[in-house]
Amino acid sequence: MIQFEELRFSLLGNKEKLSQLRDSLGIEDMLAEIKNLEKEMGGEGFWNDVEASQKVQLRCSQLKNKVAAYNALENEFNDALVLIELADEAEDLDMLDECKSAIDAFVTKLDAMMLSTLLSGEYDSKNAILTFHAGAGGTEAQDWNQMLVRMYQHWGEKHGYKVDMVDFLDGDEAGLKSCVLRIEGENAYGYLKGEMGVHRLVRISPFDASGRRHTSFASLEVMPEIDDTVEVEINPDDLKIDYYRSSGAGGQKVNKTSSAVRITHIPTGIVCACQVERSQHQNREVAMTMLKSKLIEIKEREHLDKIDDIKGEQREIAWGSQIRSYVFMPYTLAKDHRTNFEIGNINAVMDGDIDGFINAYLKMESLKGNQAQ
Repeated sequence: MIQFEELRFSLLGNKEKLSQLRDSLGIEDMLAEIKNLEKEMGGEGFWNDVEASQKVQLRCSQLKNKVAAYNALENEFNDALVLIELADEAEDLDMLDECKSAIDAFVTKLDAMMLSTLLSGEYDSKNAILTFHAGAGGTEAQDWNQMLVRMYQHWGEKHGYKVDMVDFLDGDEAGLKSCVLRIEGENAYGYLKGEMGVHRLVRISPFDASGRRHTSFASLEVMPEIDDTVEVEINPDDLKIDYYRSSGAGGQKVNKTSSAVRITHIPTGIVCACQVERSQHQNREVAMTMLKSKLIEIKEREHLDKIDDIKGEQREIAWGSQIRSYVFMPYTLAKDHRTNFEIGNINAVMDGDIDGFINAYLKMESLKGNQAQ
């Protein structure tokens, strides 16, 4: 039947892209590396060095997950093709919508996986450290800052990332003056690096008794978390370490003792803090990791071609410098001012549906890179 023939033609049009994806991912190389790693893991004395063995195990697991994801996509293509052929053979038009849905689901996953191949920057595979700051405007801006934090928490959770709030400073009446999130998982920084900048909100303020419309700003800084594979020499004499009581409501995760840690790197003035871990030692470890990441960023600034890869340009948290606007009134719209990508369902966006913005940015940057070559 012509309807199924058209669907079959549409699906087969993606076969070459699927093959290109296999080559781009380097599936054959991955399989070879997995074989070598498994051989190493089975060797005598492998577990004698626990730290080194855990890194090998993690690498092997990551590679297996990538291969499994590609194989699942390939199976989805084959399943959709079989479904179309069976429906065509049975001349069952009731299966037309099911076939269309199968193709749409496959294409969506194919595009998403192809985008992941664009994450080839030096730090793209790392965890991400997100630092939020409320702009001018008191409670209104602090509430918007907290809404933004929640949006990225939901995005991370939906993608299977581990999301931790490392540090925070409560607003005067509501919201958050500042907050630090750690998003742990492969390519977290690669996906989120384009989210760095000023975010603008337009809405009827719930804190204004007159019901007037307000515009608020919050800034987001995105940094890669530098792990132990990158060495950073820090002179202990250059550090000022303060211990203080954690803020917030306390409870199981926050001690009421002076377990929170604030580390100041005296030569640069960088301040990193952590207050949500159970012990002073754990908070100090997390704060030191954040400091290391920021010091690496400063070091990279010396190489001008790498500045944008790490932190991007810094802008004032005010009108005219925003990368994205979120409008609740008089209409609903979230629009990125760099890519012009927009979504009308503002509630979905605030619940973490921001993949469209992320993908549009990655495509734009990839296009710029290709034009520059």
